[in-house]
Amino acid sequence: MRLVEIIREVALTLYHAPTLLLAQNPLSSASGVYDSSQTPPTLPWNTYNFCNAPHVNAAHYDLPPQALSSDGAQLIHVSVVMRHHKRTPDNLAPSERALNPPMGWDCSGVEQLTYDLGGAAIAHEATTPPQHPFARKIWPGTCDAGQLTAGGLLDASQHGRDLWELYHDHLGFLNVVDPSEIWVRTSTQDRTMQVAGAMLAAMDPQRAGQPWTVYTQPASIDSLVPAYACPAANAVRNAFQAVPAWTDHLLGNASLKARLDAVFGTAGLDAWASWYDHFFDALTARTCHGHPLPCSDTAGTCVSEADAASVFAIGDFEYDYIWHAAQNASTYNSLTFGAFFAELADALAVPAFAHRFALYVGHDGSLVRLLAGLGAVPLRWPSFGAEVVFEVWESLGTRFIRVFHDGTVLAGLNGND
Repeated sequence: MRLVEIIREVALTLYHAPTLLLAQNPLSSASGVYDSSQTPPTLPWNTYNFCNAPHVNAAHYDLPPQALSSDGAQLIHVSVVMRHHKRTPDNLAPSERALNPPMGWDCSGVEQLTYDLGGAAIAHEATTPPQHPFARKIWPGTCDAGQLTAGGLLDASQHGRDLWELYHDHLGFLNVVDPSEIWVRTSTQDRTMQVAGAMLAAMDPQRAGQPWTVYTQPASIDSLVPAYACPAANAVRNAFQAVPAWTDHLLGNASLKARLDAVFGTAGLDAWASWYDHFFDALTARTCHGHPLPCSDTAGTCVSEADAASVFAIGDFEYDYIWHAAQNASTYNSLTFGAFFAELADALAVPAFAHRFALYVGHDGSLVRLLAGLGAVPLRWPSFGAEVVFEVWESLGTRFIRVFHDGTVLAGLNGND
């Protein structure tokens, strides 16, 4: 299976950076949807939707040619590696409360339950007393930063139903929603576990409220995030972010940065100046939940749709540069994600699979590294709910793997390896 070797090598071939086009796109167009989990029916079903990525489904699925031939290839295992679904912003402005609608963010129906056997089921709900001396640093409502929202939970449920419809109803591959068939691995973040739980319950409603073991690695060494320290990787990244290929885009967008700083109050903050990650996160979380683009009473201005579209384009450029186009990007990818590539390669190469289905729920940093390693370039920022699906098929004693990204088979990885 050449694909396993591809994963082990982590795509050593380097590519050239794509030209950055700062087109003033609306928030919903053929180039990308950023304002709804529902892709407009006027666009292709697999249009890039940052709010809710397209995924494999029965309506748009074709069997590999080997399954239609006299050889009769059989599906023997499926692994899904995905990003969690949509959440609140993970990066907060110094006066975050002023940038949000008065009602804030509502997560009252999305509590994370924590309990030990025999103990009470503890539901966690965030609350910020209005008289709190630091209340200005967080929005009103019942959500914490980076928390899965009710909309994200609904999207995860639909994701689970679509997977079950494909692999149970359509293909007859999965038989039951049970740990004997389905193995789940997440990061240590609550939102990844909540997404896994919503998907399992959507596959079989009888699973709602029932215990299920989800496997994690210790937070300090988790390969899925990844979270382990790597000074060598830091040195590589620092080097390729100190050259004009990177610094020119920061200088060239100085006026945009000044307008954003005026609204967010982030001038002089290094975390908001070294790249557009924080602005991208702060804006997409809002637009995906139907919140208005932020305004500043102090500055007397708002973030325009044109500026938001520019941030989204810059975010795609930065992700592609860091994990694909920069000199030594493949080395950086190997150093920061090599542990997970090895974990996945070993899992796909076992002589006999212990489970029919494996579900890994991680983050955007998980997916962008995986896609770079698979050569799915140029890269875009992985959407909420983005997935990579590995199908392992067997024909006449020989295995082959085909790979889907957001519902579409990756070129060159269609089961011919």
